[in-house]
Amino acid sequence: MSDKRLIAKDNKLISASYSLGIPEQRLIFLAIIEAREQKQLIDARGVLNIRAKSYQEQFKVEKHTSYDALKSATSGLFDANFEYEDVHEKTGKLARHVIRWVQKISYIDDAGMVELQFTDAVIPLITRLSEQYTEYELKQVSELQSEYSIRLYELMMQWKAVGKTNKISVDDLRRKLGVEPEQYKKMNNFKARVLDHAINQINEHTDIQAEYDQHKDGRAIAGFTFKFKVKKNQGKITAKIEGDNSNMSTIDGLNDKQLGRIARNPSFIADYNDLVSSTSPAGQDMKIWEFEMINRLKKDASQFKKRPIREYLEY
Repeated sequence: MSDKRLIAKDNKLISASYSLGIPEQRLIFLAIIEAREQKQLIDARGVLNIRAKSYQEQFKVEKHTSYDALKSATSGLFDANFEYEDVHEKTGKLARHVIRWVQKISYIDDAGMVELQFTDAVIPLITRLSEQYTEYELKQVSELQSEYSIRLYELMMQWKAVGKTNKISVDDLRRKLGVEPEQYKKMNNFKARVLDHAINQINEHTDIQAEYDQHKDGRAIAGFTFKFKVKKNQGKITAKIEGDNSNMSTIDGLNDKQLGRIARNPSFIADYNDLVSSTSPAGQDMKIWEFEMINRLKKDASQFKKRPIREYLEY
């Protein structure tokens, strides 16, 4: 499969507010590519076929995972919508548009295939692109494992020419990333579970190195600016430690204070964020997260194998 498969979206869609899981976002990626290849879709309601094999190859998952992903995405995408604002042509006033992604979607289990039709309002946003659109290679988001990291990467790509976004207010950023109102209400949780996690994934798996600045209104954080640059030596393969990894997870000699520092490390949080539900107490409160991770490390440190435990002490 070619690595040069391009995703292109009108900036209205890039800047839109929506909440979609990873399977739904990936299904849209594959459908956008299919739609642009089917020229008739520009003038008619084309039916798009996305096969589990394509999902499996592009996102490097097991066959059964690709089947399950397409099946769950079928229901999720039909119920989903997105919102964006622009100037209403007739009145000249600001209008908020609420648009469904698909008008029809079917899952054919025995064929491992999804058949879908985008709504009429979506088609121009992915095929009849205006001068203001954003384009990036599908491979850059193929390994991202968080819906927030995918959306944040897209938002930054809108500013690729300058390498820095405008200031985005906290409320606007939450909407654009699809963070639900009841999720991560405390700023330290929002930063740790959403922003830091997304930035770490983007820096590890994509072609850019990103960071953010926070802007305060008094003592409260009012917004963020994201800065990024394209990595040098994209083709360079990072060497892996081939030695004895039996001690990677050892916590011998580490006290509770050091284990707490490890649990608070943004990289540790990014690596093991999936161990708890976002709606659980540990998913909502950093102190509870820290307490739970300390206990898990003590009980069975062997489950933390993504990198040597002691590396998380340095940050």
